[in-house]
Amino acid sequence: MLKNFWYACEFSSAITKKPKQIAMLNQKFVLYRNSQGQVVALKDQCSHRGAALSMGWLEDNCIRCPYHGWKFQADGKCVQIPSNEVGIPIPKKAHVNSYPVQEKYGFVWLFYGDLPAAECPPIPPFPEYEDPKMHPIYVEYGMQTNYTRVIENALDPAHLYAVHANSFGAGFAQDPKVEDYVVKDEDGGISTKIVYKNYTQPKNGIFKSFFRPKQTQLNATTTFYLPNITKIESDFGRGKIINYAIHLPVDENTTISKRIQLRNFFTYSWADRLFVKFHHKVGLEDKVVTESQSPQLIPDNLLTEVHVPADALTLAYRQLRQKYLAMGWGLDSEQYKLDNSRHHQSQSSYISLMN
Repeated sequence: MLKNFWYACEFSSAITKKPKQIAMLNQKFVLYRNSQGQVVALKDQCSHRGAALSMGWLEDNCIRCPYHGWKFQADGKCVQIPSNEVGIPIPKKAHVNSYPVQEKYGFVWLFYGDLPAAECPPIPPFPEYEDPKMHPIYVEYGMQTNYTRVIENALDPAHLYAVHANSFGAGFAQDPKVEDYVVKDEDGGISTKIVYKNYTQPKNGIFKSFFRPKQTQLNATTTFYLPNITKIESDFGRGKIINYAIHLPVDENTTISKRIQLRNFFTYSWADRLFVKFHHKVGLEDKVVTESQSPQLIPDNLLTEVHVPADALTLAYRQLRQKYLAMGWGLDSEQYKLDNSRHHQSQSSYISLMN
C-alpha cells in the first residue's frame, strides 16, 4: 500500500449527514457532511478510549463520540468534554487526525500521506465522466485478496478468453493471442493500446446484441493511474464503453472495487440494470481466479514468477510500484517487505524476464 496519494474512498452519493465508517489502508476513517454539504474526514477512533466516532452523531457541525460524548470539530480538535467541570482545560492530546478531502467524478477522495499540499500528486483525469454522451452506472464488489492482484487482473490482456469464457471473453476464443504492444508512460501512470482484429460475437450476455456474427475489430486502451486506478476503454465501432475502477485496499487480504462504467450506446436508464447484472457476472469470474492466487500480494522479486510478452503491462505496473516503495512511499507492511527483498531484487529488462 502506498501513501502520499489521493484515494477515492467512497461514492459521493453514499456520504450524508450520518457518519459513515470507511475501512482502507489497514485503518478506519469516518466521513460525514456538514451543514454546508462539505465532506469531513477524521480518524474513526476517539483519542479518549478508542471508540468508533462513526457510531456517534453530529451536533453543530461537530461529531460526538458515542462512548463519553466528547465533541470534535472538523479539524479533529476536541472542543467539549461533558464530564468536565466548567473551566477545566481540554487536554492538548484530545485530538483526532483529520484528512484533506475532495469530491470529483462521483467520488469522495481522501489524501493520505505526509506531503505538503503543494507537492501532493493530482487526482487523475476522468474526462469521459463529464461527457453528456456517456451514460454512467455505478457498481462495487469485494474480493478476498490483496489489491495488487486485483489491479494486475484488470491490466492483464491475456486472461480474457479463459476467465471470461462464459461472458464477453467468448469473443476471443477463436483468436486468443495478444499481439505485441508498447507500454507508454502517463502522468502518474502507464497505458497501452491493443487491437484485437478477430473478435467474434459473444455467445450470451447483453453484448451479444451489439456485435455482428462476423469478426469485428476491437480497439482496447488500458491505463493505470497511481495508486490504485484502472481504466479500460473498449471501442468496437458501433459503440464505446469505458470502465473506471478504484481498487480500494481495505487490508492486506481484502479489496473493494468501486467502479463507474460509461457507455455511449443503448443509453436508456431502464437498461442500466442489464449492464449492472452483466458487470457483476464479469466481476464474479475475476473474483474466483484472483482469490485463488498465491501469494496474495504480488512478489517483490520480479523473477519469482514466469513472464511472457503479454505480461508487459503488468510488469510495468510492478516496476512502477517498486519505484514508489523505494522512495519511501510504502506503508509499513510493504516497506518492510521491500527492505527485506532488496538484496535479491533483479534489475533485468523486460526481455530477460520473458525468457
